[in-house]
Amino acid sequence: MTKTGDHPSAELAAFVSQLRFDDIPAEVVARAEEFFVDWFGSALAGKGSRPVAVLERFAASMGPPSGPSEILTSRGSTSPLFAALVNAAASHVVEQDDVHNGAVFHPGTVVFPPVLAVAQAQGVSGRELLAAAVAGYETGIRVGEFLGRSHYKVFHTTGTAGTVAAAAAVARLLGLSPEQTLHALGSAGTQAAGLWEFLRDAADSKQLHTAKAAADGLLAAYLARDGFTGARYILEGPQGMAAGMSQDADPTRLSDRLGSRWALAETSFKFHACCRHTHPAADALLQVLQAHDLPAGEISSVTAHVHQGAIDVLGPVTEPVSVHQAKFSMGTVLGLIAVFRRAGLDDFAGAFRDPRVVAVREHVHMTLDDEVDKAYPTRWIGKVTVRTRDGRELYGRVDEPKGDPGNTLTRAELEDKVLRLARFADAGSDEAVRALLARLWGVAQWERAGAVLASAETAAA
Repeated sequence: MTKTGDHPSAELAAFVSQLRFDDIPAEVVARAEEFFVDWFGSALAGKGSRPVAVLERFAASMGPPSGPSEILTSRGSTSPLFAALVNAAASHVVEQDDVHNGAVFHPGTVVFPPVLAVAQAQGVSGRELLAAAVAGYETGIRVGEFLGRSHYKVFHTTGTAGTVAAAAAVARLLGLSPEQTLHALGSAGTQAAGLWEFLRDAADSKQLHTAKAAADGLLAAYLARDGFTGARYILEGPQGMAAGMSQDADPTRLSDRLGSRWALAETSFKFHACCRHTHPAADALLQVLQAHDLPAGEISSVTAHVHQGAIDVLGPVTEPVSVHQAKFSMGTVLGLIAVFRRAGLDDFAGAFRDPRVVAVREHVHMTLDDEVDKAYPTRWIGKVTVRTRDGRELYGRVDEPKGDPGNTLTRAELEDKVLRLARFADAGSDEAVRALLARLWGVAQWERAGAVLASAETAAA
């Protein structure tokens, strides 16, 4: 790979441009296939969501009424730009899309929507689709790590780093040169946005962040293909992303072991249907409940020992007013775990206001834990202290939450997850979804990317 000395973003662009499918280890390809399947399930689960429906109507009014790229929620088709926009929003609704711990970044929801949309428009092979996705993951994760913890306190990294990740993935799919790819990253970085303030109002912005990241990254790559230039130092320059969005940026993370460290393989699946910051504590509480056969009614209080990022993101949500906001309430998540021993899609939709859940929620507290905070974001340790009504003090600890690479989901568990996601949104019969899964697992053998849902529905008929 090309080395560029003191210009790490150029080195990153060269890696993206020069990456070939055969360069990628087989185990990383297999993992990419799993994330593709996982992402598709999350996209289907966005069907019928009000924010997604609004964006579907926007796409219908602004984009072509048909085109080469599928809108997965409506089964319609349009241009790659608008398909990427809607599908990215849809896959970030139910909080089940993948996450990279160290970058605090959801790669799949911003990488696969533009990659699938462009692959369908270009008619490229499944191998090319996967290579482009890997390029997007490797880029976005490194940009998230580069921007650091201070960035995440205010900015939604999936919206910011996600725009650059989407540009890298599409640049790779379009076959851009290293120089063109660098310009694509420049145009992506200058558009990167996404602020956490929306959580205080239970606003719809989180879906807009992923929609715009996917669409704007795609835009940046297509413009670069046609000669449009972008800032060459948009990431590390004196007036670039780090200068305006971070106090602890580390430029060395941008080119960290490119071609030998495969950051995609470090990415985690999400098991619970809520913000990832709640998962370690949820798993630790579940451990206590199971070990002591403890009913919810016997809980006096729960203290979640957390990292600062959890306090920053979850702290503003004290009395959630919507299902989506409830997914960012530590008290609600632990209340669901206490009452139902799970925090799934149907649990949030039907029970986040359940009096039993609320009773637990009102006695959940977060406290900053030095060990947990020092390990974050590389490791997300879960620690809880549970006090019972009869005076006992019980402790739970989880070092790798369910879904992390060392405690991962099997392919059978992934298939079950996709079936549950589709059922939740009434997005297809089990028979149709199983046919879809068979098609998705074979992505590396696709000779030409086409309409995935239509092919699966035909196979199931």
